[in-house]
Amino acid sequence: MIQRSMTAEEFAQNRYDLPDAGQWSELVRGVPVAGEAPDLDHGTIVLNFSKALSAYVHETENGYPCFDLGLKVESAPDTVFFPAISYFLSGARFAEQDQDYTTTVPGLVIELLTTADRRRQISERITAYQTFGIASVWLVDPQQRTAHVVNRAAAIPLRVTEFETLRGDPILSGFSIKVAELFEEPEWAKK
Repeated sequence: MIQRSMTAEEFAQNRYDLPDAGQWSELVRGVPVAGEAPDLDHGTIVLNFSKALSAYVHETENGYPCFDLGLKVESAPDTVFFPAISYFLSGARFAEQDQDYTTTVPGLVIELLTTADRRRQISERITAYQTFGIASVWLVDPQQRTAHVVNRAAAIPLRVTEFETLRGDPILSGFSIKVAELFEEPEWAKK
């Protein structure tokens, strides 16, 4: 059976009919692809980033983050990726929040390497993000307890260990978080 190519609009309309209600599915060159469900580290890292980014937004009023928002990074055939966090630097605050996907280019994308399929696909994803116009991609690796900063303007990615601080300059000027803090379980989870 040959499957016909889907558009981003068709994918958004039919996503909830996919396995796990499409929670971990993406559209890759017109084909829906079911991804692996992430582990608990994924939720912990998103929680810790959300707290740090919330404090940053309230302090600086510089842009806003969206979580699990689809980014239509390629057209005809369409590709829609769902990074853990997309950070928008302009536009009406939270304008993208309630959409299934957007064609608006964020300044920063944060990917979490919490599944084997994400690890295998990361080079392709970075290339697509950069071609789409995203200036910076942060990769958080809970196995290595590191973060990697891939900036379009830099020739070499920056590796930040758990003993160092991840800094947002120049995209998120003034933002910083200790990499070790990204992996800290909340107090309620330790009980």
